[in-house]
Amino acid sequence: MHTTIAEMIRLVGSERVLHEPEHLLTYGFDGTACLTGKAGCVVFPKTTEEVAAIVRYAAEHKIPVVTRGSGTGLSGGSVPSSQCLVLCLVKMNQVLELDEKNLTVLVEPGVITQKISELADSVGLLYPPDPGSIKISTIGGNVAENSGGLRGLKYGITRDYVMGLEVVLASGEIVFLGNKCVKDVAGYSIKDVFIGSEGTLGIITKILLKLVPKPSARKTLLATFSRMDAAAETVSAIIAAKIIPCTMEFLDKITIQCVEAYTQIGLPLDAEAILLMETDGHPVVVEEEAIKIEAIARSCGALSVQVARTPEEAGRLASARRAAFSALARISPTTILEDATVPRSELAGMIRFIQTTAEKYQVRIGTFGHMGDGNLHPTFLTDENNHAEMERVEKAMAAIFDYAVEQGGTITGEHGVGLAKKKFLPKALGTASLNLMRQLKRTLDPDGILNPGKIFD
Repeated sequence: MHTTIAEMIRLVGSERVLHEPEHLLTYGFDGTACLTGKAGCVVFPKTTEEVAAIVRYAAEHKIPVVTRGSGTGLSGGSVPSSQCLVLCLVKMNQVLELDEKNLTVLVEPGVITQKISELADSVGLLYPPDPGSIKISTIGGNVAENSGGLRGLKYGITRDYVMGLEVVLASGEIVFLGNKCVKDVAGYSIKDVFIGSEGTLGIITKILLKLVPKPSARKTLLATFSRMDAAAETVSAIIAAKIIPCTMEFLDKITIQCVEAYTQIGLPLDAEAILLMETDGHPVVVEEEAIKIEAIARSCGALSVQVARTPEEAGRLASARRAAFSALARISPTTILEDATVPRSELAGMIRFIQTTAEKYQVRIGTFGHMGDGNLHPTFLTDENNHAEMERVEKAMAAIFDYAVEQGGTITGEHGVGLAKKKFLPKALGTASLNLMRQLKRTLDPDGILNPGKIFD
């Protein structure tokens, strides 16, 4: 590793290479509980050419390379393998072009997602993907994990807004995939292979994103329910009425109580569930949809429906959902935020299964998530030093993923596979699909140097 460190210093300068043990600690983990690793050194490139030079050296000497941004991942995707090179792209943080004629923005991977959202907003446009980590996560990480967010129901996820990518391949070769054209079917859609690939196939160094016109109006509603089934029925009824809100989020009773203790915004502590719903678009349409949504919620048994009258009130209501993870994280020494998705029709059953599983294994689980698209976040409140409890957590987690797959769902809707979920992947995908992924990995990364051990061994 000493030779490698010397070469990294030669390539980018000593001020952008970390190798002392105390400096490497921060880069030994990401946002995933209970997973750590130890890097050989951390390198901070500033240009695509520097990334390519580093990868060429790594390829020649068969050194593993783990790419990371802010380290907010929740599946261990950026946890370093032993004595690897950590390629941290946070210094590649420039917005290279805002093209209002074509509604695109070209950015480097280290740009914070919130900055892209604010830039679009400043010119009357919208970048819709809004992961919970939007204020700190980097766009490169969002693309690598194919992040979702609160607006996924109406607007889709990160993949839907990536028009082009510059990628450094495992050989060090640089390619640009995609362009500003709305229509392009010339050859395979190779860029889509890299979206959600978790840094295992290439290193993303530039991202061309699609923007959309900013909605001129928005209304936020908060409905409370005495039964979780009633909340799920409300979601189904709203969709059946041909209304697609931009946000349809829910919190269960445990999460409500934790959020209220944390934020003190006036949530009803006796409610079994709350739904946060938001509609946007033309003012007339928004007004009509808000009225219909409120009526549907009440007809499905909502105890109350609060409609925000001002942007400030809307922000206060939305903060209930935004604060869910932080609020739950205050309760126990270890918070494991999980991620499972089922078809919307199976939501009520999935939530009931999570509740009964928590009782069966005597673990505490707070559940919240994107009810409009079936993506749930069962969050385990535990203590990693309590080995008996952690064994029960593992069993409960496996049961939840098995049930999700049995209902036609999946083991992850937006967090990725990484280290945390690779043991569940064979059952979720099947042998043939998994083998196809392995073939692709071997083709693009024959020596297995890019983020080794992630997704599969």
